[in-house]
Amino acid sequence: MSSSTAAPVAARTSTWSADAAASVVVFLVALPLCLGLALASGAPLISGIIAGIIGGLLVGALSGSNLMVSGPAAGLTAIVLAAITDLGGFTPFLTAVVLSGILQIGFGMLKAGVVASYVPSSVIRGMLSAIGLILILKQLPYAVGYDADVMRDVAFRQANDQNAFSALAHLFSALEPVAILCSAVGLALLVLWPRIARGPLAAVPGALAVVLAGVAINALAGFWTPERALGVSHLVGLPLLRSAAEAVAALATPDWSRLTDPAVLRVAVTLAMVASLETLLSLEATDRLDPAKRLSPPNRELVAQGIGNTLSGLVGGLPITGVIVRSAANISAGGRTRKSAILHGALLLVAVAWLPGLLNRIPLAALAVILIFTGLKLASVKLVRSQWSQGTESFVPFAATVAAILLTDLLIGIGVGLVVAAGFILRARPLTPGYRIVSPNGAVLVQCMLDDQVTFCSKARILKLLNGLAAGTRIEINGTRSRRIDRDVIEMLHEFTGTAADRGIDYRLVSIPAPVGDSAGAH
Repeated sequence: MSSSTAAPVAARTSTWSADAAASVVVFLVALPLCLGLALASGAPLISGIIAGIIGGLLVGALSGSNLMVSGPAAGLTAIVLAAITDLGGFTPFLTAVVLSGILQIGFGMLKAGVVASYVPSSVIRGMLSAIGLILILKQLPYAVGYDADVMRDVAFRQANDQNAFSALAHLFSALEPVAILCSAVGLALLVLWPRIARGPLAAVPGALAVVLAGVAINALAGFWTPERALGVSHLVGLPLLRSAAEAVAALATPDWSRLTDPAVLRVAVTLAMVASLETLLSLEATDRLDPAKRLSPPNRELVAQGIGNTLSGLVGGLPITGVIVRSAANISAGGRTRKSAILHGALLLVAVAWLPGLLNRIPLAALAVILIFTGLKLASVKLVRSQWSQGTESFVPFAATVAAILLTDLLIGIGVGLVVAAGFILRARPLTPGYRIVSPNGAVLVQCMLDDQVTFCSKARILKLLNGLAAGTRIEINGTRSRRIDRDVIEMLHEFTGTAADRGIDYRLVSIPAPVGDSAGAH
């Protein structure tokens, strides 16, 4: 074999090796999350695994992203939980999932991938914070061993003479000591794991350590004090499938009689919009983390996600989005191409087919504490302080989004946040193009002068300009004349610095403020 032939073969082998190793890490992160998110959504636990498998095998293969991982996401739990209750069951909800997938395919074909650039960061952070609060309150019963869902409604409005907070008082009437111990140990592990995991343990995700600890604690309780051990109602309950026929029979299918039900259609639209937004935001974040600084096509991603959600709904899975936590784990573990996402889906399939007996030993309390910890990161005090420090134009839309989601639902809450954010912009300043090129055609240095007022509405147009630059271009972004530049635009301009260097672009920022640090949520 010639040296010219051997080099590509060695490169492919190296990529497969790196991707295979990364896929194992992503699988270990995804497994407890797939189960936990199904639990938080009030759906059959197997539906979370199904969504993870399809997100890996199908969406991973169709996606234009090299590193993003798809599967069930924390951002949809509030919608799923409310929808299953409002629609009267899981099968009509699956009809909505199928329809949402078809809508997403339409979004991609209509090239709606740019929409995420027009959502202000304050509204996005408000959405994530509200989801975090809902996760915390919904998982508290499971964390203490009280499996009855005391929050029948995601919102905090009155129901049966009780609201969510008064209903939580029932937790203290049915505590399970072993469940509480699993939760306490699990929370301590999640907090301390980055500090104590050394050597081979460093390769073990904290969530997996929590699950293993929960299994061990309940096994020891069963050995020493059998009457204290957690019963089957407090453990994962995946079906034990002995044949392919049993597996097919166990899959839930959509209730097609509800296809034209307005309530189902409303859920489908909500799922399509929120799942698309979450996917596009995760795609943008993944591209920023990519060491190779590759840019992924957002419209292709919407089509891939739509196909995945259509199939997931047809076979009884949760809705799917791109997810940043698993994507970041993929990158940090050395993933190179989409093969790592595909392989993690194959590993999930192997786990549910051959290891359901082991998975059924996992305490629900262990999964609950993982989700509570996720909720604490999404709704962190640091994030609230950061929004407050940026003034009323940032904090008021953030707070309005959180309150509206908790009092109504996710889609209405986002709409309220957008209206409040737009109100601040229109009151303070008119909409402007955002920039103008002041250098003559053919000039060696392209001079881009930002407008007096640059809003988040200009982000997509400026980003299109930057992404369209050819290698070797020299460009200066000048904010000397700008009295106000929205935070979203500032962040985007500074983040492009690394991309410009990798693409051989001479990129200069003049009079552009430094971005303010904040806390970003994960799901």
